[in-house]
Amino acid sequence: MHIDLLFTPVATNELFFRDKNVVVIDVLRASTSIVTALKNGAREVIPVESVENAVKVSGSLFGDVVLRCGEREGKIIPGFNLGNSPYEYTQDAVQNKSLIFTSTNGSFAMVKAKFARQIIIAAFVNIATVVDYLVDLNEDFVILCAGKEHLFCIEDAVCGGMIIQQIEKKIADIQRTDAAVAAQVLYKHFGRSIHKMLRNSEHGEYLISIGFEEDLKACATVDNVPVLPVYEKGVIKLRRAETTASN
Repeated sequence: MHIDLLFTPVATNELFFRDKNVVVIDVLRASTSIVTALKNGAREVIPVESVENAVKVSGSLFGDVVLRCGEREGKIIPGFNLGNSPYEYTQDAVQNKSLIFTSTNGSFAMVKAKFARQIIIAAFVNIATVVDYLVDLNEDFVILCAGKEHLFCIEDAVCGGMIIQQIEKKIADIQRTDAAVAAQVLYKHFGRSIHKMLRNSEHGEYLISIGFEEDLKACATVDNVPVLPVYEKGVIKLRRAETTASN
């Protein structure tokens, strides 16, 4: 198994991902919110890059079952139904709804990888489920960190490093790029207190400053949302086996 890792989506172009297995991570907060929404019964999440596209796509669907969701500068977009806090994506809010989702970093990374063979969405909250799936798959894959405004962010790198660390315990024969090794080193240093790492991160400090300190606790929780979101044909849904089991 060969593991690559990109610290930001701008490091390469869309065609790089063609026919690859890709894990997209945006810990603060898109991945965490999408995982939470699907666990709480959302029918699907449709990531789009821009606010304009979110409005356009939502206008083509049935209005009473569609929510416009997302943020700019960490705050809910005016006129949208939900922002990017995982606490907003309750069962009452999202069950049986289609969510049109745009965020500063996460949705950009997801759309960037659209030519991949398969894309799964990862965060600390579903990391064991992601690892188990990758171990069973036993194929090469790329971890794509969403970063912060096209730059490196530590929380996504640490999450990627945690995935690699856990896989290494289950599969002896893995090869890692230098970036994957670096992410694993970051996890070994910061993984003992994920909540502290998030609080001290650049984006974590910003979220605290605009009133989302509680979101860091949700995003730092490990393995409390054991589902696997899969992004294919422009839509994120739960993996079929999990969807069947939940019905």
